[in-house]
Amino acid sequence: MLITVSTLCSASSSSSFVIPNTTLTAKTSNNTSAANSFTSQSNGNLGVSNISKVDVHSLLYSGNTTKVYAHLMVWFGGNNGHMNVGYSSTDPTQVANQINDMISRGISGVIIDWYGPGSYEDAATQVVMAQAEKHPGFTFAIMVDQGAIEWDSCPGCSPQQALIEQLQYLEQSYFPSPAYMTISGQPMVTNFGIAASYSIDWNAVNAALSTKPVFIFQDNGGFSNTLSGGSYSWVQPLTSDYGLPYLTSFYDTGLSFPKENTFGAGYKGFNDTLAPWGSNRIMSQQCGQTWLQTFNEINGLYNSGQQLPDVQLVTWNDYEEGTEIESGIDNCLTLSGSVSGNTLQWKVNGNSELDHYVAYISTDGENLMALSNDLQPGTTSLNLCSFSVPPGNYQLFVQAVGKPSMSNHITGAISYTSSCPVAQPPPPTVSLTASPTSVTISSGKSGNLSVIASAQGGTFNGAISLTCSGLPSTLSCSFSPAAISPGSGTASSTLTISAASVAGGNVPRGRNPNPVTALWLLPFGITGLLLAGAVPRRRSASMLALCAVLAMGVITVACGGNSPGFSSASINSSASKPASYAVTISGNSGSSDLSATVTVVVD
Repeated sequence: MLITVSTLCSASSSSSFVIPNTTLTAKTSNNTSAANSFTSQSNGNLGVSNISKVDVHSLLYSGNTTKVYAHLMVWFGGNNGHMNVGYSSTDPTQVANQINDMISRGISGVIIDWYGPGSYEDAATQVVMAQAEKHPGFTFAIMVDQGAIEWDSCPGCSPQQALIEQLQYLEQSYFPSPAYMTISGQPMVTNFGIAASYSIDWNAVNAALSTKPVFIFQDNGGFSNTLSGGSYSWVQPLTSDYGLPYLTSFYDTGLSFPKENTFGAGYKGFNDTLAPWGSNRIMSQQCGQTWLQTFNEINGLYNSGQQLPDVQLVTWNDYEEGTEIESGIDNCLTLSGSVSGNTLQWKVNGNSELDHYVAYISTDGENLMALSNDLQPGTTSLNLCSFSVPPGNYQLFVQAVGKPSMSNHITGAISYTSSCPVAQPPPPTVSLTASPTSVTISSGKSGNLSVIASAQGGTFNGAISLTCSGLPSTLSCSFSPAAISPGSGTASSTLTISAASVAGGNVPRGRNPNPVTALWLLPFGITGLLLAGAVPRRRSASMLALCAVLAMGVITVACGGNSPGFSSASINSSASKPASYAVTISGNSGSSDLSATVTVVVD
């Protein structure tokens, strides 16, 4: 097989540029805890797919501290007439997968639909407890279903007696677990349909328990129930308004009970046409819009200054009533992509919302590297040359990441041959330094220091010629060697600075530094002789005496005596004072002019 040099180089640059961090399989395969065998159903349940793992808290108001829980059905896989969804609720591996999946979506715990001691659901709850305890921070709580009173009561017991017996069982079996959900240190218990269906003396129920739980009831009336610690909202399948006015009313009521806990609701819709007990109750999913609207109801009433304590997702896995979000929520979108020149383009068909886009590049169509991880909704193209994609053949993909728990979509492979200009690396630079930066030398002596050239950002192969300037006439410099080249590291030269010898710099103390002044006596001597011959002897003697006095004064001045202006000690002091010079070291390579400064002191 013939491979041209250009093709080989192109392949090399492509493979070195693409460093995979995921795969196409990971972006298209099942990433949920739903069974791989599960397929889409007529009631709107989405078949196993790849869904968004964006944190569910992103659907809530900014700054929220809300705890999000999933309502969990644990009746699948038993001989109890429920739908086959491909797994058993008592399988520890399946339960572990469910908890991991929930955590990956930002869910803090589960509220389990429970049907009494010894039931299949009780056995599954034991498995949930064991798995939850392996994940610190993840909690579980019990919702006692009305069916527990109806089908699993003690023989001859009243509904109240049955409830007390069941809560005592919970107190012994589940409350001690470190993973059991608490409110202000007390275990939380809720119920489904019991308070509405039976006359219960909740004070008597509470008195029968050693560990006092917080009772959470249902709907608006739950806030005012005896011993109420709060209430939860639920999906309303009989309404044609998607239950939104009900939610608004529920939150308004909860706000009027600020000391109680409000459990909001998020749901995708409802459809019980596949349930054995179904009555054709249908609330449309609206391609995910119902899901988003339930969160918008929360955001219209709560904020960072007025927090909603809790939200329950209705439900995690009620496949029979079409409320499950385990397999994801269908947003009814399609996605296509293409390349024009060096621009990647894509188009989404559908009206649902997305969280963001991700663009991937690959050399083999399977191993992917993300070019951009967070392209905002509304973006429809990407300039590939902004990533300096080297010449070569690639395959591109665009992923549309859905809102939390909604479908992800990815394009097919888009062939691309890069023609982006190859970015040239910046030329290497070099710096010049001296060590030490100061040197002291004596007259007639020399001093050495090192001049160092250091390459930066690559290999610098040019020769750097060294010179120095700023020296007085009494100093000279030389380099060994006179030119250096650092390559990819450093190179150095020894700079020698020499000081010339200064002759006669010191004059002996007491010796007249200027002998000419001795000649000043000469006129006085000649004048004296002349005057002596021109005046009488007696006056001549007086004149001679005067000349002698003047001559002694001149001699005294000329010899320096103690005169400060002409002291030999003063002269010597001036001559020995150290002199300092700033010397510039220059380096020239033809493409770079470098310099460093050193201080030279001559003493």
